[in-house]
Amino acid sequence: MTPTDVHEQLDARLKTLLPAEYHESYEAMQPKPMGSAGMRYQMDGRVAWDAMWGSFCDLAMAGGPPHKGRLLESGTEDAINADFDRYDEVVEEICRGIKMVTRLRAYPSPTPGWVSITCRSDAMAEWLLRAIAMENVSVRRAGAVLELPAAPHFRLEKEIKNVITVIAKTCHYWVGHMPLEQQQAIGDLFQTLAAESPLVTPDDAEGSGATNGDLARRIGDSIRQRTGLPCAGETHAGWLGVECPDVRSAVWMMRALVASNVLSRREGTVLFVPVNASLDPRGDIVPAAVTRVHEHARARGLC
Repeated sequence: MTPTDVHEQLDARLKTLLPAEYHESYEAMQPKPMGSAGMRYQMDGRVAWDAMWGSFCDLAMAGGPPHKGRLLESGTEDAINADFDRYDEVVEEICRGIKMVTRLRAYPSPTPGWVSITCRSDAMAEWLLRAIAMENVSVRRAGAVLELPAAPHFRLEKEIKNVITVIAKTCHYWVGHMPLEQQQAIGDLFQTLAAESPLVTPDDAEGSGATNGDLARRIGDSIRQRTGLPCAGETHAGWLGVECPDVRSAVWMMRALVASNVLSRREGTVLFVPVNASLDPRGDIVPAAVTRVHEHARARGLC
């Protein structure tokens, strides 16, 4: 394929992934946040999660502001065991909120630190995985089941609200802004991407730090050599930070990586790419993908 063909293919994939209202504007989208929705309560004193939002910020996938400035991570097993009564309360409230705002089944995950959500299809779960990761909330998937973080230190008006808001926002765009034909096209695109390369996600398993630390250094060295972009090391479990020239280039590369089957997110000008010894054991896939999208960004005058 010629460079022009590659650019056109990437644009086509991005437009498949994004709601129609972003197709002609995502290149110029600015990450300007809206004000946070105020808490609303039912007569019994519990939060009325389904009555809090009339609209949402633009998707981070489209270039809007990520829901969290820094990654919201799941609780560790030690922290949960030290306060399991509070953990159970947090999980119960997150599940209640998710059911109210999405009408999806939500329940405690068998893995401590997570709540499970059964989506309507594998394609929905795959799209939500990408969209939520770009909003800076930890997320993982197995088939049509999505998992979001929970921890005993989560507060009602902060982290619990963050988790419920991000699933409400992304489900709102999937269900309300993308017709069935586009959802089917997204499922077809995911199959095409999987045939080219497996989706690389961060390895967030406890105890993987030493292995992933070595791999992160290898990936970081490779990215620096190929692109000249400095890397910050593994600052979150399973994630490597890559310093971009500015927010615009970080947003563009993040979006292009996700369209290349590499999960990605950003915090300010730092682009985060996954480190996973099981999915990318030699550290080849991620540097190659970053190099490709960096070349595309430079061709568009972004780097």
